[in-house]
Amino acid sequence: MTQKDRPSLLSVVVPVYGSPQSLEPLRDRLAAACAQLGVDHELILVDDRCPRDSWAVVRRLAETDPNVVGVRLSRNFGQHAAINAGLARVRGDWVVVMDCDLQDQPEEIPKLLHKAWEGGFDIVRAQRADRNDPWRRKFASWLFYRVLSFLTDTNQSEDIGNFGVYRRKVIDAMNAWQEESKYFRALVEWIGFSHTVIPVAHASRHEGKSSYNLRKLVRLATNVIIGFSDRPLKLMMATGFGISSVAFVIGFGFVVARLAGLIGVEGWTSVILSLWFLSGVILFGMGLTGLYVGRILIEAKGRPTFVIDQIVAGGSGSEALRSERDADHV
Repeated sequence: MTQKDRPSLLSVVVPVYGSPQSLEPLRDRLAAACAQLGVDHELILVDDRCPRDSWAVVRRLAETDPNVVGVRLSRNFGQHAAINAGLARVRGDWVVVMDCDLQDQPEEIPKLLHKAWEGGFDIVRAQRADRNDPWRRKFASWLFYRVLSFLTDTNQSEDIGNFGVYRRKVIDAMNAWQEESKYFRALVEWIGFSHTVIPVAHASRHEGKSSYNLRKLVRLATNVIIGFSDRPLKLMMATGFGISSVAFVIGFGFVVARLAGLIGVEGWTSVILSLWFLSGVILFGMGLTGLYVGRILIEAKGRPTFVIDQIVAGGSGSEALRSERDADHV
């Protein structure tokens, strides 16, 4: 590790939803990991309006620990909006993004940072060597990321989450983008810079269960695909071209057969089935186009990715509590 790469401050961004009991152990274990590295750190806990009142824990930690910054969003904007809210406030030379449920283990951070420093990487992401999730969850993730990879033309893996270390210039580049939908993993794959992946231990959840169900995964995938890629439109165009080509060949065959007297009275079944099929394709294409038009409308409105309600920072207690509804967005 060179003196140039050693951070004067390490920023750790954690979106908080559904695991209030894990926050204090997370704070303690992170402090121990940073002490091992010999670097100062800040822990930015972003409460995405957790229904289990995680904000009470976040606020208590921020009011008593000068290394903790508590950020509360005005409503539930989603995990990736919460990550972006935290990234907008980082001050460190290196940034860590991790989940709050302690499946991402703070003890792995020194390994990630040493890999970045020794190899000169700007991004080092954690690959879960042995994922501690139920098989249904693993299968759903596998299917989700296969479809997402294909339709966004990026390399998405169910074994690689948000957990990783990122040089400050990477985060600054992300923060400079003014987009309503900023899916962190896809941005990391797209943005470039020198990067690598290393295996890390993956723990069981400290408490509770994942808030992502099939409905939320489908909604997330739709938003990411529509907001990130035009490949579905290209697939629809290719499908239309393919159907037109097949229809031309079949139609030519019918004309030849008719002229040869091989076709007598035509039935209506094939006509009706063809109409239904083509009508379905047309309606699907119109609906897909409508989704993209809707995305254009959302981006044109210029609404923020998130809105911050309150911030508690640096152990200053209630004096640090303030509203930033107007200024805090990406």
